[in-house]
Amino acid sequence: MTLDVPSPPSLAEPINVPLKTLTGPGPSNVSDRVLQAQSLPTLGHLHPEFTKIMDDVKAGVQYIFQTKNPMSLALSATGHAAMECVMTNMLEPGKTVLIANNGIWGVRSADMARRQGATVKEITTPTGTCFTLEQITAGVKEHKPDLLFVTHGESSTGVLQPLEGLGPMCHANNCLLAVDTVASLGGTPLYADQLEIDVIYTGSQKVLGVPPGTAPISFSPKATAAFQARKNPPCSFYLDLGWLGEYWNCWPGKGRVYHHTAPVNTLYGLREGLAIVAEEGLENCWRRHRLCADHLHTGLRDMGLELFVPDPKARLPTVNTIKVPQGVDWAAVSKHCMANHLVEISGGLGPTAGKVWRIGVMGNNANIKTISKVLDALKEALAAQGK
Repeated sequence: MTLDVPSPPSLAEPINVPLKTLTGPGPSNVSDRVLQAQSLPTLGHLHPEFTKIMDDVKAGVQYIFQTKNPMSLALSATGHAAMECVMTNMLEPGKTVLIANNGIWGVRSADMARRQGATVKEITTPTGTCFTLEQITAGVKEHKPDLLFVTHGESSTGVLQPLEGLGPMCHANNCLLAVDTVASLGGTPLYADQLEIDVIYTGSQKVLGVPPGTAPISFSPKATAAFQARKNPPCSFYLDLGWLGEYWNCWPGKGRVYHHTAPVNTLYGLREGLAIVAEEGLENCWRRHRLCADHLHTGLRDMGLELFVPDPKARLPTVNTIKVPQGVDWAAVSKHCMANHLVEISGGLGPTAGKVWRIGVMGNNANIKTISKVLDALKEALAAQGK
C-alpha cells in the first residue's frame, strides 16, 4: 500500500511565533521562568519526582484559593473543562441548579448543566451589573436548588460579582455554592473557605501567567460528600472526581492510582506559576493588579473614554470593558494596535459583542510599563480614526 496523504509542505517550514503583548481577556504573557520549566526533561506520570510536583501543585492550589480542602487538584484541561467538571460531578437527573446568569459564562454553564439531565433555573441582571445578595437569596428560596453557580469575574462584561454572604445563605437553604474564578483569581481578593464556597475553579492562562491547558479546582468536604451520595456515576470518565481524586491522592487512605497520563511538562509550568504567586504573596498580587487597573482607568478617562460597567465596585480589575464611542470602528482600532504595535485589545463577547473593547490586566502584564504601552497604542489607533 502507498501513502494517500503526502507530507505537509507547511511542516517543512520553521514555526513562526511572534512576541505579542497579550492584553486581551487571556491568555496573558508567560514568564521565561515558566517557559523554561516547561522545557525540562519529561518524567513518567507516576514517577516519584513527578508526583512530588503534583503535591506542590496541590499545595499551590490550596494557597491561591485560600482553602484547606483535601480535594484540591488541577485538571489536565482548560477552564471550560473545569466548568464541566462541576456540572458532571455535582449534578445528575433529579438535581436542580440555579445559574446566576449575567454574561456568556452563565449561558455556557446552563448549557453544560442541561446536558447532565439536571433541572436548570436561571436568574438574570442587566448586562454590566452584578447581582445583589437579596436577588440571589430570592432565587434560591424560589427555586430551592441543590447547587448555585456564580461567576466571580464575568470576562464578557467586565463585571466583578460580590460573594460575601452567599455561602452561608446557600448552606442555610440546603444548597451548595460553586464559583467560577477563571478571570478573577489572583487579581482581586478571594477567600474560599471564609466565604464557604463549595466548588471553586480557575484557569492557568490568566493571572497565573501559565500557558492554557490546566485548571485548578477544589471541592469542599460538603461537595465531596454530595458527590459520594450520587445515585449514578458521572457521565464523564475523564472528569470523574472519584478517579481524579485518586490520581491526585486526595482520598484519605486510598493512595495514588493511575487515571490518565497527565501533561507532565504542562504541570511543571503550572507549578512554577503558582510558585511565582506564592513568592510575591497573594495580597501583594491583588494590590498590584488593583494599582495597574487604576492606572488603566485613569488613562482611559484622559482619552475621554467611558468604562462599560457603571458601578466602580462592580468592575473586574483583570478584564476591563470600555465602551466603543459612537462612529468608531472597534475592529479597526483593535487591528491597528496589533498591526502597528503587536498589542492585543479584544472586542466584546456574547452580550457585549460590538459594544466594547476588553483590555486584560493580568499576571506578568499587570505592570505600569505594559499598561502604558497599551494606552499609547489605543490613543494612536483612535487618532487614526480622527478621534
